[in-house]
Amino acid sequence: DEVYRLPFMRTYHPMYEEMGGVPAIAEVKFSITHNRGCFGGCNFCALAFHQGRAVTSRSIESCVKEAELIAAMPDFKGYIHDVGGPTANFRRAACDKQLEHGVCQDKRCLVPRPCKNLIADHSEYIRLLTAIEQVKGVKKVFIRSGVRFDYLLADRSDAFFRKLVKDHVSGQLKVAPEHCASNVLSHMGKPDVAVYDRFREKYMKLNEQMGKNQFLVPYLMSSHPGSTMDDAAELALYTKKIGLAPEQVQDFYPTPGTASTVMFYTGIDPFSGKKIYTATDYREKQLQRALLQWRKPENRRMIYEAMNYCSDRGKEMLKELLSGVRPPSKERSDKDVKRKEGNKPVKTDGRRGDGRREPPGRGKKSNVNSVPHQKAKFTGKPRGKKRG
Repeated sequence: DEVYRLPFMRTYHPMYEEMGGVPAIAEVKFSITHNRGCFGGCNFCALAFHQGRAVTSRSIESCVKEAELIAAMPDFKGYIHDVGGPTANFRRAACDKQLEHGVCQDKRCLVPRPCKNLIADHSEYIRLLTAIEQVKGVKKVFIRSGVRFDYLLADRSDAFFRKLVKDHVSGQLKVAPEHCASNVLSHMGKPDVAVYDRFREKYMKLNEQMGKNQFLVPYLMSSHPGSTMDDAAELALYTKKIGLAPEQVQDFYPTPGTASTVMFYTGIDPFSGKKIYTATDYREKQLQRALLQWRKPENRRMIYEAMNYCSDRGKEMLKELLSGVRPPSKERSDKDVKRKEGNKPVKTDGRRGDGRREPPGRGKKSNVNSVPHQKAKFTGKPRGKKRG
């Protein structure tokens, strides 16, 4: 609270004015960060190392004061874009023991299943959102930070879930199931896909009850350590079954300090000490990513190529995935193969392989006399009619 009382300018540094400003400011200019830290425990995320596993939160009064400052800004249109943080719906410590003894060294709060000591409570977060809604000049308060859906479902009360759907979704809600294969989810430190399915079904049901037409935007990740091509095929087929067409997906890349990075470089799960499969080949990573966006015509040939990496089970899943989908044309495939082999057309600027320039209009009437082993010489005015 003391830090947020400081007189910040609430914009980018003036030095960027000469460069045209910073467009990204638009996303955060009218947003409020109400917490720090995360006890989610995702193996690929570095947030716990930057901000800690223990959640600390600003007081409701501090957040309301910031909302009042935002509402007084001349370009504010009445919409608070986000009241969130690393995880939007974490407001308190995971349990009372954490307050007294700190975070557990050998346990996680939410995975593989919620700890028996976990206290999932959104009541204070509801009070915070309600208080900001009542600030003069505020028309709507949205939540655009990621919502931890397993923590939401662990709350015995559905009061926040209902309020979220009713008041705080700006057309689409972002969540992060990341994958559907149990093998991959366990290495990611994420809950089983059945938990996401329960959340998705309830979200859709609440939208229907409230007459809302709001969507889910699930974050998905390809080629995380432990993910085989069979796992990627399973995820692709899962997106088809739930009617999802991902526009943006993230390919795993190693982030300093995370457990997933250890897996990527060593091929060993540091928690179990067991060896795991890791996709480090660039082409294989491309193929796993292409499977997530299998609906794109330019990815079809890559899907057929991915079958070479699959077991019989994986091949059957890809066949089911492609059922009713037109295969890539031979003409397109041949062109792609040529480009892959390095025969991509190159702009030559009229020069031949021996370095000499081709005379323009080759094979047609031309105003240029081509002399072997010499530069082309212009003979004067062009023949024929002028172009008007």
